[in-house]
Parts: sequence; structure tokens; C-alpha cells
Amino acid sequence: MTGPRILIVEDESTLAEIIRDYLIAEGMAVDHLVEGTDAVATALQNRHDLVVLDIMLPGVDGLTICRELRKTSDVPIIMTTAKVEEIDRLLGLGLGADDYLCKPYSPRELVARVQAILRRTGHRKDTPPTRIGRLLTNSENWTATLDGTYLDLTRREFMLVTALVTRPGRVFSRNELLGLAFPDDADVFDRTIDSHIRNIRRKISKLTDANPIRSVYGVGYAYDD
Repeated sequence: MTGPRILIVEDESTLAEIIRDYLIAEGMAVDHLVEGTDAVATALQNRHDLVVLDIMLPGVDGLTICRELRKTSDVPIIMTTAKVEEIDRLLGLGLGADDYLCKPYSPRELVARVQAILRRTGHRKDTPPTRIGRLLTNSENWTATLDGTYLDLTRREFMLVTALVTRPGRVFSRNELLGLAFPDDADVFDRTIDSHIRNIRRKISKLTDANPIRSVYGVGYAYDD
């Protein structure tokens, strides 16, 4: 069984991309729509496991989308709004959403709420091994191999590598990597990422001359392979 598939309906593309990265790092597949016109059809046709739905959308608003989905589907819905007072009105409308979040919200909080709802609905988060170039990661047993040879990573090193390979070539800031790789570890600081990267590179260098983790001065790191 593959991981949960999430639909984000959000016209703020930057926010949607951040949410997408956080959810992918947790082993979920993510689709994104920037307007509401095709949201109902997309959610139903692709059998999404959960929908993150903004209220204010071009095309068709989130309230209408929620009402239409509830006519034929019990897919879990988390509605988001930029107005705190809007949540009370939404609760009074009884739209059938499973949860509500007011912007600005923490991506970590959204991920926690998504996971809580998926646990309640009985969706197991089983993820298949992921291959990026010569690297194979397996989140089920926390192992990584390079060219078929076991890469002896600690738990935190494995989580960091997994976060980097979600978007090969993309440069992640240290702060982004903290959120993606260590969402529940309050004792980790951004410069700690540098120490983990050094350790990962040292372990990779024992198996190959290649250095797939690229440093971008003043920004962060990317995985290239």
C-alpha cells in the first residue's frame, strides 16, 4: 500500500509549496490546485485521502467545494482561512469539514493534524523504497544504500537525506531542513545541520568519490545525482 495522497487547494503558491514539501517528507503524495474550479472532480477522480482546502479561492470558493464534496464523499477535509472569526461561522454552518486552521499557521501543525486525521480514518502510512540516482532509501526500515551498498546512517542523518531527496536539485535552507527532517525535535538548531551533512558526506565518501550533497554558500544544501 502506498502512502496517503493529499490534495492541496490553495491559491498562495509559495505557501502551497512549503506545505507540499513538509507532507512529502512525511511519505505522502501531494497534488496542488491553485483555484477551485476542478477541485471536486479532482478529489473524487483521484481518490485523495485528505483535502487541504482554502476558503478564498478563484473560480469556486472553498465553502462551495466542501458542500459539493460532502454530497458524495466522506474524504477528510481541513479548511483554512485568513480570518480567525471565520472559523466560528464555519462551525455554525456545519459544512462537514474535519478540521479548521487559521492563517498564518505552522506547516508542522498542519502536518500533525493531517497525520491525526489519517490515523483516525485508518490509513497506514506505508511508503515504498525511493530511488534517486544511485541512492535507495527505505522509510519502512530506515535504511539507505548507495550502489547497493549499505550506508550506515543514524536516524537523524537518514531523515535529513530523505528530506533532501524529496526535491533533487532544489536548494533547502537550514531552517527548511530542520522543519522537514526534525519536525518534533526542539533541541536541534540550524547550524547542527552542518554537522550532520559533514557526517553524511564522510560516510558517502567511503563508498564513492562523488559528492551528491551540494553546498550553496549562505543558503543551504541540495542533493544532486
